[in-house]
Amino acid sequence: MQMKRSLLFLFLTLMLACKSTNFSNATIIGDHMNFLASDDLGGRDTGSEGIDRAASFIVDKLRENGIAPYYKAYQDTLANYESTAYNIVGVLEGNDPSLKEEVILVGAHYDHIGLIGAQNGDSIANGANDNASGTATVLELARYFAKARTNKRTMLFALFSAEEKGLRGSAHLAKKMKEDGVNLYAVLNFEMTGVPMTDKDYVVYATGFNMSNIGAVSNAYSKENIVGFLPTAEGYNLFKRSDNYPFYEVFKIPSHTFSTFDFTNFNHYHKVGDEASIMDFAHMATVINKMIPVVQGITNASTKEIVLN
Repeated sequence: MQMKRSLLFLFLTLMLACKSTNFSNATIIGDHMNFLASDDLGGRDTGSEGIDRAASFIVDKLRENGIAPYYKAYQDTLANYESTAYNIVGVLEGNDPSLKEEVILVGAHYDHIGLIGAQNGDSIANGANDNASGTATVLELARYFAKARTNKRTMLFALFSAEEKGLRGSAHLAKKMKEDGVNLYAVLNFEMTGVPMTDKDYVVYATGFNMSNIGAVSNAYSKENIVGFLPTAEGYNLFKRSDNYPFYEVFKIPSHTFSTFDFTNFNHYHKVGDEASIMDFAHMATVINKMIPVVQGITNASTKEIVLN
């Protein structure tokens, strides 16, 4: 009987893996991106009406997919920011009696810089690549795992505010989770995944690549060279410049950001030209679909296989 159950679980896992390869698509991604990076949201500056509208959109998507609020509400107000701002944090409890006590955090920041100096009559820094793209990625991963319900470990889906103000949102959550005694295993953060890299033999790079075995583990689960090392990212010390870093500082655990911005393929960083219209939605869907087995493998492994070097 036990062998039959094991074979059935293996069969279902393989079926889900096949489905994950085409789970997301450009149409769904486009719907997310065209709203989050629209002029109506005014660049999603922290504390603005526009970011509040983005937050409502994110909460609605989590609720629609059966992702519960991690705290009493999805919105968790920042204690380290002078005006009202909040992260949005949802939870999908693990289904393994033991492993569910360990937590995987999948995150991205949803704020941007708002209005800047006008260029050709446009003053809205829409933040499509930075970081509506990462937000859409997290929403799609949340939708997948909410449907699959295969996660043995508990998964948090966190959308951070005030990243552009000095990583305030992630710093707030890392401190709060540490004080609460959360058994956080790893942080998988997504930043600027809206356009593909060229002349690379991998799909995304991981910041802090050499600080752990994240590349080897990820590529084993994807069965291809999906996560690589970008020397430029190390040169600019990107490991410390996104929302993975506060969790590394506080917990000293594997915490990485995945990105496809390589300093050659996007010329609109913090500019009004960062529009949804120049994003590659099909590429974004490919990143999501290829990362699903990676996130699933890490979440379900019997041991904490990602280790710091």
